[in-house]
Order: sequence, then structure tokens, then C-alpha cells
Amino acid sequence: MTSAYGWIDRSLKTIHKAGWHRSEQAIAGLPGPVMQVQGRSLLNFSSNDYLSLAGDERLIQAAVQAVQTYGTGSTGSRLVTGHRDLHDQLEQAIADLKQTEDAIVFSSGYLANLGTIASLVSPRDVIFTDQYNHSSLRSGAKLSGAAIFEYRHCDMVDLQQQLSKMRSQYQRCLILTDTVFSMDGDVAPIAEILALADRYEAMVLVDEAHATGVLGASGAGAVEQAGCTGRPIVQMGTLSKALGSLGGYVAGSRSLVDFLRNRAPSWIYTTGLSPADTAAALAAVKIVRSEPQRREQLWQQVTWLKTQLQTAFPAIAPVKLLPTDSPILCLVMPDVTTALHTSQQLQAAGIFAPAIRPPTVPTSRIRLTLMTTHERSHLQHLVRTLHSLSDRY
Repeated sequence: MTSAYGWIDRSLKTIHKAGWHRSEQAIAGLPGPVMQVQGRSLLNFSSNDYLSLAGDERLIQAAVQAVQTYGTGSTGSRLVTGHRDLHDQLEQAIADLKQTEDAIVFSSGYLANLGTIASLVSPRDVIFTDQYNHSSLRSGAKLSGAAIFEYRHCDMVDLQQQLSKMRSQYQRCLILTDTVFSMDGDVAPIAEILALADRYEAMVLVDEAHATGVLGASGAGAVEQAGCTGRPIVQMGTLSKALGSLGGYVAGSRSLVDFLRNRAPSWIYTTGLSPADTAAALAAVKIVRSEPQRREQLWQQVTWLKTQLQTAFPAIAPVKLLPTDSPILCLVMPDVTTALHTSQQLQAAGIFAPAIRPPTVPTSRIRLTLMTTHERSHLQHLVRTLHSLSDRY
């Protein structure tokens, strides 16, 4: 008999044949610029722990103390038994950092986007979304049932033309964009998006996942860096990257946050963020605000490596560095095979920098991310190794 699940094996064969198959690699020890993989020490250029807080002793102790005080789990949804004083403290700390009236914490960044987007718009409404937006933004848009129009990446002319043509046909309008694009490293033109939103009476939701703690004078993110603090924006972000914990948040007006507490299904119907994650994130926000030198050190690393890679891989070369204004630096490869081979050669040289391939991205690449605790010798070894491989492209 033909199995109802036989298609899964056939699909896996297709994935293998296309070079798209993925599998996990177990990592041992605390997070940091050097990681342990299968008994080997590798330089870690693939972590989103930009401020090196995930292994910081202060976050660890905050999490331990929270577990001892509140236990290991929140035990229920926030509206039933899952709410703790820690949640209030974290939400207030995020609102203070983002300079908004209020904030709400979700159990993950993905859940924050799903629930928020699905609450703000419905099938009577319209969404305009950047073509390179994160999967969680795209999934939230689909879940909402609203009409979806995709505009070319960071192309404000295309966005304006689509708004002009389609906006009047729908009740509410929502523009979605990442601020820092995770697979490219570039930053959205936030001020221009807001200008269009004002013109066409549109809401704007920005995903600050890779900008929180990293961009802006106080580490509040790309909205702060763009000089748009205080504007009516739905600011979403994560606690799992520069803040070294787990969870997601939405910051904005007091009425927005109150509305989400009453309408966002991914907040209402899921267990509250664990005490340990909440306490660790709260400690991280305090460090972001009190230790700007962590960001300064990170940006020194970014500037140095970016200059070196631009020299080693000019724009006319088969391998080139994508434009970036973040700690994410991507080297585009000619094809999947080259990307996989380069990643393997880097790992043989003691460097962990996995290949990112379609369908995640349109073109295969090596994605490099920097941490504030990377040493200059780490960066120099990376550059030397990449330069030694460049003759093979």
C-alpha cells in the first residue's frame, strides 16, 4: 500500500539534491567568541549575541535567583497564573529604553510578530511588506488575512507607488519592515517609511530584533538612530539576541499595549515568559543602558573587519561584501556549492561561519556576525583565512 507519508521522503531527497539540507550541530560550554563543537575550539562568527551578554555572570546570577524565588516555569498564561512582578519590571525597563509609554513581553519574538500583526489588521485591511522581511513578519501577515503587497527591498519609490495605487481600497493599512535585515545587514530607511505612512494614513510596525541594544545612542535601536523616537510606531524586538535571553516585546503607546493584552492570541493563550528568562533580560537591559562601552567596542570591531573585507573582496570580485550598517557582514558567493565549500574550509581552519542558502536567502552567502568580546587576533585570523581562499573563487 502507498503510505500517506511517503511524500516526506521524496521531499527530503529533493532538498538534499538542491543542496538545501540542514542539520544541527551541538555546541558545548558558555556562549562567547570561542565555541566548542564536537570537541574542537572554533572561533564563533555566527552568534547573534552581539554584546556578549548570554554568558555574562550578571545575567546568569539574575536567572538563578529568579528560579530560586519563582521556580522554573510561569505555570500559566499571563492573565491566569503566569504573571510575576518581574514581568512588570522588564516591560517598564523596555519602555524606558525605547522611550515609549508602555511595552508588553511575549514568550518569543516570533510570537510577538504573529500576535501583534494578526491583532492590528484583518481581511478588510492591507499590508505592505519589504520583500526581505523576516519569516515571522511574513507569517503574521498571512495569519491576519489582510491583503498583502510586497515592495522591493528598501525601495521607497516602489512602496509609494503601491500605496498610491492600492491604499484607498482598504480600511486599515500596515507597513511592515525589519530595521536591520538579518541576512544582509543593511538598515531600513525608517524616516522615509514614516513619511509615507503619514501621507497615506498607515500604521508602521518595525522589527528591531537585530537592532535592540546595538544601534542608537543609548542602544534603543534603529528607530532611535534614525531620530524617530516618539513617533507613533509599533516597535517589536527580541530579548534573545543582544539582550542574551529569550522572548519578544512590543513597545508603543499605552493604548496599543492595552489593546494587545486583550486581543493578541499569542500573548493571551500561551504561558508567560519564564522567570529565569525574564530576570536575565531585565539584567541585560540595565547593562545596555549603563555600559555604552560595550557598543563602542562592538562598532570598533565592525569598522575594522568591514574595511578589511572591502579591500579583500572588491565589488567586481566573484565574492563580494553586501552593504551593511550593522554587526552582520555577508559575503555573497557565486553558488551554493561555493558557499558550502567555503564554510567547510573555514571550519577546517578553526572558524565557525555557516553557509546561508536558498530558500532562506535569494543568493548563497557566508554570514558573519561580530561580538563585543571578539579579539583583534580573532578577526585577523578570519581575514587571513578568507584571503587564502579567495584565489579559488
